Amino acid sequence: MTEGPLIPEGRKCSGCGVKLQNEDVNRPGYLPIQALEREPVICQRCFRIKNYNESSSVTVEQDEFLRLLSQIGEKDALVIHIVDIFDFEGSVIGGLQRFVGANPVLLAVNKIDLLPKVTNWNKLLNWVQKQAKELGLRTQDIIFCSAKQNKGFDRLLEAVEQYRGDRDVYVVGATNVGKSTLINRLIRDYSDLDQELTTSRYPGTTLDMVNIPLDDGQYIIDTPGIMYPSRYSELVGPSDLSVIMADKPLKPIVYQLNEGQTLYFGGFGRFDFIQGDHQSFTCFVSGKMPIHRTKLERADELFEKHAGEMLSPPNRDEISKLPDWTRHEFRIPRGSRSDIFISGLGWIKINGESGAVVAVHVPKGIKVLLRPSLI
Repeated sequence: MTEGPLIPEGRKCSGCGVKLQNEDVNRPGYLPIQALEREPVICQRCFRIKNYNESSSVTVEQDEFLRLLSQIGEKDALVIHIVDIFDFEGSVIGGLQRFVGANPVLLAVNKIDLLPKVTNWNKLLNWVQKQAKELGLRTQDIIFCSAKQNKGFDRLLEAVEQYRGDRDVYVVGATNVGKSTLINRLIRDYSDLDQELTTSRYPGTTLDMVNIPLDDGQYIIDTPGIMYPSRYSELVGPSDLSVIMADKPLKPIVYQLNEGQTLYFGGFGRFDFIQGDHQSFTCFVSGKMPIHRTKLERADELFEKHAGEMLSPPNRDEISKLPDWTRHEFRIPRGSRSDIFISGLGWIKINGESGAVVAVHVPKGIKVLLRPSLI
């Protein structure tokens, strides 16, 4: 009995860059032998993401990501760090400077199409510069872009031309920030390759370094998306991901609240106004996220009775899979312009000038912080 064709040694998936294998269906890079005839050759996981928008639980460990990133510091390269403006603090790679060494970094701020049309871009640029500096990032340039609307890419390509010289370009970012969409644009502009990377809304789509040859003999190197468990996008199931992740311009919702009132964001989290004068709060969340107002004294009871039904998504099964909630309390100083940022869910802007005491309840591990107002 003759065996079928074997996967050539070292052959990689052209979607996620991982080495192909046909021994273990649960390991990265699994390819059924009969799929070797397909063009382009992509692993089963990429095939399912691409054709059925199916997610997968195959990911690369955090240590592996850091090992891959630490190689960049040893090279002479230009680094493009992509962040998501909707989840800025959640998608910045902590300690990136340590990994990239003296290499210049372009900060590409993606998903600007989600911000309200009246956004003051100069103020936004100042805000990003200040936040990046506080997070220890040294940036050569900051470029606003929208992968979805193909905005800002010409400006980014100009910056790449300006700072690249004859070096390779490394593209780094957390999962779900729009990295593959940007890479595909770079492939179209800089390379004669006819294949594109797998783009998907699921975390961890790119599993290994993908080297894309440029016309001048250098490479664009796509690195795996880093998964941060401190963001909702890594916690929720595929059906709820489309509710949480904004895909249309945010329509800010203003609530006039008295102290002792609570807002529930589906069954994902809650915001308590504990103490302060009557004032307004603006919620910047996905348009698909239902918000329910109640009294603080009834909030616990309401959740016990109605989580997964009136307070949904997620449904009861999915809620039971989430970690227990943790309470974060904040004292908003008088006269400060602040947001309560909840990673992957959005933010709540405090509009009053008189100060307030507020609390946020979210699953344990989700990043919650007080920051200067974005808008």
